Amino acid sequence: MSRIKQVTDNARDTNHKLLIPYLVTGDPNLPSTVSLMHALVEAGADIIELGIPFSDPSSDGPVIQRGVERALARGTQLKDVLATVKQFRQDDSKTPVVLMGYLNPIEYMGYAAFTAAAVDSGVDGVLIVDMPPAESDELHSILQGAGIDTIYLVAPTTRESRLQSICEHSSGYLYYVSLKGVTGAAISNFAEIEENILRLRAYTALPIVIGFGIKDGASAKAMAEISDGVIIGSALVEKIALLVDQDSQDSADIVRTTEIIDLARQAINDIR
Repeated sequence: MSRIKQVTDNARDTNHKLLIPYLVTGDPNLPSTVSLMHALVEAGADIIELGIPFSDPSSDGPVIQRGVERALARGTQLKDVLATVKQFRQDDSKTPVVLMGYLNPIEYMGYAAFTAAAVDSGVDGVLIVDMPPAESDELHSILQGAGIDTIYLVAPTTRESRLQSICEHSSGYLYYVSLKGVTGAAISNFAEIEENILRLRAYTALPIVIGFGIKDGASAKAMAEISDGVIIGSALVEKIALLVDQDSQDSADIVRTTEIIDLARQAINDIR
């Protein structure tokens, strides 16, 4: 059984809401990324999404784009992302890690080489933003054969005809995008989100987690009440930017950066 399935099954059995933070590998630097990952687990993260820096992050808003730019300026590449997971695994063998990014770096490395390196590093899942299920059979098959989950985005605009294909290709969990736009925007239509989550339940038994627009404990709780958990990205990356401004690698500063995850954990733990 994969690490993701172990965590999500346990969450379902204990009525525990999943909390999944996202950060960009190499922002503010590679050593701090590893420290941040451990701090996030201490703050209550169940799964970590680790961003692969790419020069054209078209689905991301300005906060994450700036994080990507900082990582690329330090020369962070896909091989560094994999090395970061491997280093994290030296002290944490239980927390699932999902790589999230765009197809180009993976295509450049080669599907088979990437998958072999991901297995060696301890990667549990892959979410490729710009690769629709209909075009992902080759990579999906290779990843599935290696025991790595493939995770897909579902948007408010996703058609019924495409939902079935997404659910057939997905494993681990489904990532529901809460709004029409890029990361970092604000959530405005809770009723529509709840309706769409209920619609998704008819297509899959996988956990459904909500991302985009979750900025604090209140929004995390509101979204977790209608789903199986939440993803926090831009709000965390914005805090990480302060480490860059302060040129800090101090462990206390890193822990303070993850306070938003601690507050979200407390908020969603109050759900009954």
